Amino acid sequence: MQTLAYGFPKLGKKREFKQLLENFWKGTLEEEAFYEGINNLKLERAKIYQKNVDLFPSNELSLYDFILDTAIMVGAIPGRFQPYQGLKTYFEMAKGKQALELTKWFNTNYHYLVPEIETKDFSLFENFPLKDFLFYQNFGVNTLPKLVGPFTFLKLAKLVKTSSEGITVEKITDSKVFEEILKHLVPVYQEILKTLKEVEPQAVLIEEPALVMDLEPWEWKLVKKVYEKLSGFTDLWVLTYYDSVSDYQAFIDLPVKGLGLDLVSNAENFNNLKQLGFPEDKILIAGIINGRQVWRANLEAKLREIEFLLKINQNLVITNSCPLFHLPVSLEGEDLLPIELKNKLAFAEEKLTELDLLKRGLEGDLEALGLIAESKDKLQVSFGQNEEVKARISNLTEQDFIRDLPYQERIKLQQQRLNLPIFPTTTIGSFPQTEEVRRMRAKFNKREISLDEYKDFIRQKIAEVIKLQEELGLDVLVHGEFERTDMVEFFAQKLEGIATTKEGWVLSYGSRVYRPPIIYGDVWRKEPMTLEEITYAQSLTQKPVKGMLTGPVTILNWSYYREDLPKEQIAYQIALALFDEVKDLEKAGIKIIQIDEPAFREGAPIKRKDWDSYFTWAVKAFRLCAKALPETQIHTHMCYSEFNEIISYIAAMDFDVISIEASRSKGEIIEAFETFSGWDRQVGLGVYDIHSPAIPDKEEMKAIVKRALKILPKELLWINPDCGLKTRKWEEVIPALKNMVEVAQELRQEV
Repeated sequence: MQTLAYGFPKLGKKREFKQLLENFWKGTLEEEAFYEGINNLKLERAKIYQKNVDLFPSNELSLYDFILDTAIMVGAIPGRFQPYQGLKTYFEMAKGKQALELTKWFNTNYHYLVPEIETKDFSLFENFPLKDFLFYQNFGVNTLPKLVGPFTFLKLAKLVKTSSEGITVEKITDSKVFEEILKHLVPVYQEILKTLKEVEPQAVLIEEPALVMDLEPWEWKLVKKVYEKLSGFTDLWVLTYYDSVSDYQAFIDLPVKGLGLDLVSNAENFNNLKQLGFPEDKILIAGIINGRQVWRANLEAKLREIEFLLKINQNLVITNSCPLFHLPVSLEGEDLLPIELKNKLAFAEEKLTELDLLKRGLEGDLEALGLIAESKDKLQVSFGQNEEVKARISNLTEQDFIRDLPYQERIKLQQQRLNLPIFPTTTIGSFPQTEEVRRMRAKFNKREISLDEYKDFIRQKIAEVIKLQEELGLDVLVHGEFERTDMVEFFAQKLEGIATTKEGWVLSYGSRVYRPPIIYGDVWRKEPMTLEEITYAQSLTQKPVKGMLTGPVTILNWSYYREDLPKEQIAYQIALALFDEVKDLEKAGIKIIQIDEPAFREGAPIKRKDWDSYFTWAVKAFRLCAKALPETQIHTHMCYSEFNEIISYIAAMDFDVISIEASRSKGEIIEAFETFSGWDRQVGLGVYDIHSPAIPDKEEMKAIVKRALKILPKELLWINPDCGLKTRKWEEVIPALKNMVEVAQELRQEV
């Protein structure tokens, strides 16, 4: 039996990747030095892999996004980025003014760049798999070249269509179109595999996570055809993850040498192995160590699982259930966590250690068997229980999930109270977190300044941003969130039953990182969390200031959550804590409360058959915390999701206003509201792409609003950026918001 690990975080223990990328963007690091730093990071990752596992991949450390790399590899570079000029064009595609659309990777919080297929003339533009394999080989390191498979690449791509009405970009759903494009794409993969055959790797890893999606029979036929064409060059190991494969028999019949199954996300793959068996002439790549959760595995139980798998197939490779980049790099340095909790945790590096222990334990290594037994004892320690919280959950009734008046009656009360103009303008919540803000927070955390000094500084920043928003002419203001590190971490630090880490950083996209909290016990609120800053901001202006909360589904989905309680119950616990906060904000006179749920869609199971179960409790969790007074206007915010598929569930949340991304998708997302009969809620159009440093001009913004006006009445439209402004610079934000406000003012005159 061999061990394989893949997807190890590229961030580095000290966030070296982030620093390299941002210094290069700022122009303080030359291209040669940038690549030197990246290469050093690659070699450091290789050392960690080599220390713990038998096999690991090359071609993992993308400079921005591995799907973007795949698009460039096969020459799928849209015309607006031609001619391709190396890193300049690469980062233009990622975050420039006309950047590719950004959306969530399956049901995770990683964002990938959506490829655009303009032409079927694919060609091998950059042979990244070969280059990276040779890079490691030059240092005497053997790797398995890894690349995203052609089916998954095309399944996630969008087709560019030109008609008399203009250019549209949409998913490829027509079977004939899909097959025709795939027919032109496969020869590029064949060429790559030919070049790899010459350097004789043990195998080539091909990631095909799209095979766990709901696929039609014609799609499986295409997958089989693809691998019949690719299998003649070198041994292929096809990896799937995040769920069970949608057609087990079709999957194990693929003409490849190794097949990877996720045996953690649910029991379906394991049950299929037991009932239907596995081909003796193929390698079973068993994903038995959880790549998405930070909890230590029960290694004794895993040993028994491996023994069972060996009875099914002697050609066994054990691995992580999915890429490890969903985890922090290492537990090293997490000395502030309660010891009872730390003993239960395993980050990416510790997951590799678990794979090593399992192999050694299977071989009878006494030291490994002792460590396995010791870890089981630590897992059995229980803490973080709260009987009052449990009682409160058990006493919930259906009325707790329903607002006192229906929307059509609420909106009249809200309009009288708020008296807003048509096309009201606002922002999503956060304003730039400058070096000054981060420095003062660091000083406070190191106790170099007092709590009073820190609070005075935050108040000063709030006063400045209220004044700025009034000068710009925004209609609904925010307090800027200068006291918040992250929209989830901030609340996690104020809620009981949730722990936060010092160095548990995870990449979300590009260089954007966050530290997912760890929900280990029953969740409850000890005291108000946002009241002081919001009420101070409101005292400075006559305009309404939004109370800003992160919703229960997002807090849950962007945290590592306990596995001894159903997710539904955890979501309700968080929702009740937020409900208490809503009541305090209302008592303080706050008229608008925004409860952000950007992870609402992301948390949905990959397979549609499981959607109703998830969305039922996700909707109820939001409604539980949003049970405000009728005259309180409840906003929510969602970004970078496929709205069309879930619009009925979104409508069931019963908010008053929803703000959405509409800039990168060029307003395409608005079509979701056209297909939903009877949509009557207000919609905040994200006309300003905050993920790009480019300052949008007024005509771009106006075009998005005018597209929306073809579908939604003007009375329902707000105008706002597509996300929080935390990561942008003031010199970008101020002119962009000025343009945005002027667009609203001009549209008021035009319509």
